[in-house]
Amino acid sequence: MSDRPGVWALVTAVAPIAWGTTYFVTREYLPEGYPLYGALTRALPAGLLLLAIVRRRPHGSWWWKAIVLGTLNMGAFFVLVYLAAQLLPTSVASTVMAAAPVVMMLFAWVLLGATPRMAQVIAAAIGILGVALLLLAGTRAVDPGGVAASVAALAMSSLGYVLAQRWSAGIDAVSLTAWQLVAAGLILAPVAVAVEGAPPAMDVTTWLAYGYISIVGTAVAFVAWFTGLRNLGAGTVGLIGLLNPVTGVLLGTLVAGELLAPRQLLGVLIVLAAVVLGQPGISRVLVRLRAWMRA
Repeated sequence: MSDRPGVWALVTAVAPIAWGTTYFVTREYLPEGYPLYGALTRALPAGLLLLAIVRRRPHGSWWWKAIVLGTLNMGAFFVLVYLAAQLLPTSVASTVMAAAPVVMMLFAWVLLGATPRMAQVIAAAIGILGVALLLLAGTRAVDPGGVAASVAALAMSSLGYVLAQRWSAGIDAVSLTAWQLVAAGLILAPVAVAVEGAPPAMDVTTWLAYGYISIVGTAVAFVAWFTGLRNLGAGTVGLIGLLNPVTGVLLGTLVAGELLAPRQLLGVLIVLAAVVLGQPGISRVLVRLRAWMRA
């Protein structure tokens, strides 16, 4: 792991914050009923952009690994997230995904032999409490189909992230992200045409929304995320992912006009506390603070 966890935590935080905004953008500005084209337009341009920057093609086993990871982390994942964003309020859609720390810790434990630190387990439990307050305090009915899509996306991406950490030794984060996105786009293209027919009509606002999601919410965000996985590990990165629901809730409140109940505000504070508690080195900081208070 890196000897600069604070720096890598800040880099990693770019991803969940960006993802938290994509729920709102998808719900407000992208056409309904086109989850496959939505996923395709998000993945392929971002992947081609990164591939043009890094100019490195897959090699050896990475041809099939890119397909597996691209499906888990981007292809099927983007379709499910698109559906969830259309079926659920911004705050609810983003909070369901916040169970990722626990799921990622379990996958990392099984596949990588990475036993979770006690601080991470406690932080995950606190984060779940915060998420429960955010989700259960919603002011609108929760669509079961949207929740199911979010849960499926959560399970697939958590497995994919841990596999990416296991397989990515010697592969830079930009190449790793580019290969997955291009693979996802190439898989999605024929499926989108076969299932959804002609692509939806798009105006300038729609193109700008797709551009934001593809460049900021995908290319930049996933490079930051995979950089964090390499330097911090799945458990810590999963906890940083809790910033996703916080962003979704605050954006839904400030921009989309969704009401923020007192219990949701408490949930936001609890989630933030969980993110801090789960960071490497926090135990040493707490010990020093306690010793200073006793002095």
